[in-house]
Amino acid sequence: MDFLREELDAIEEQGLRTTIRTIESPQGAWFVVDGKRVLNLCSNNYLGFANEPVMKQAAKQAIDDFGVGPGAVRTISGTQTLHNRLEERLAEFKGTEAAILFQSGFVANAAVIPVVAGDGDLIFSDELNHASIIDGCRLSKARVVRYAHNDPADLDRKIIEAGDCRRRLIITDGVFSMDGDIAPLPGIVEVARKHGCLTMVDDAHGEGVLGDHGKGVVDHFGLVGEVDVEIGTLSKAFGVMGGFVAGSTVLIEYLKQRGRPFLFSTGMTPADVAACLAAVDLLDASDERVRQLWDNARYFRGRMNEAGFDTGHTETPITPVMIGDAAMAGRLSRGLFEQGVFAQSIGFPTVPRGKARIRVMISAVHSREDLDYGVEKFVSVARELGII
Repeated sequence: MDFLREELDAIEEQGLRTTIRTIESPQGAWFVVDGKRVLNLCSNNYLGFANEPVMKQAAKQAIDDFGVGPGAVRTISGTQTLHNRLEERLAEFKGTEAAILFQSGFVANAAVIPVVAGDGDLIFSDELNHASIIDGCRLSKARVVRYAHNDPADLDRKIIEAGDCRRRLIITDGVFSMDGDIAPLPGIVEVARKHGCLTMVDDAHGEGVLGDHGKGVVDHFGLVGEVDVEIGTLSKAFGVMGGFVAGSTVLIEYLKQRGRPFLFSTGMTPADVAACLAAVDLLDASDERVRQLWDNARYFRGRMNEAGFDTGHTETPITPVMIGDAAMAGRLSRGLFEQGVFAQSIGFPTVPRGKARIRVMISAVHSREDLDYGVEKFVSVARELGII
């Protein structure tokens, strides 16, 4: 394994080695990391649901009622009433005919893309789509054509240039996780209609964030019923674990027959499913957390911009603090941690070379005092390093 040691040494020299820290308390605005209490500015816990008392109680009750695991794959003896209830509730929440659960959003993409497209088909994929979409496309064996990021006009050209094939599928993230920008879904749907293409949206960072009561990017644009396949995650705004596909009844029924992760891997645990059910109920009942999330995001971004930081072109609570050099981004992250702020640096291959950043993730449970503290420490450490 000497070749792996050489590769690790090269990663280290380029300032790209990731420091994996250990969390020692529940997720929240503040938590304990490597023995130190720090402000949490990098979790996907948008709504604060990861430590929500109602959801914890639901998970505990599910363990008492159903045990800790389903015991088998869903198609044999692993489907519990909780699974069916959550799938029904998610379909209602998303405004689709049906939904199916998977172990994660990543797995959901790996399951559905090879079912919808295969050898002899064409997939048109945004050039900045998530790694799970890229891997799902590879599994499909369809030919993949990348179109310019968030550019329906280029998508239109690429479809015309590609010519005829058996089936064409357009795939885009709803919210792009590293930059925080939103896919121009109305334009993409218009192009799809023009050329008779299927459409698929991975709404991992839109669930619980965009749309009425956090129903996602499709609802945000008033396009419910106009997108063929919607992918959602339950591990970000929902605060738990898992993923799902929402769409037509025929799509979901076919996935139950041919979706390989559904057929060959044990489903979600009762505790996770029950907690997700409680999360859907909370979102249905009130959009207060969603509104607070957006208020916090606007406030933090405004203060960071006033301080001289470049936050890119974000349109969502995802707030990239653009640094450029990976080694410098790493030094900023370590300096922030020393000052009581947990905000991890992100570099290649997650983002292109020369585009390293600190990706700040704002939550509804941050107070104004928390956000002011974070800005103050960003300014202090960045000035010491000559960034601003």
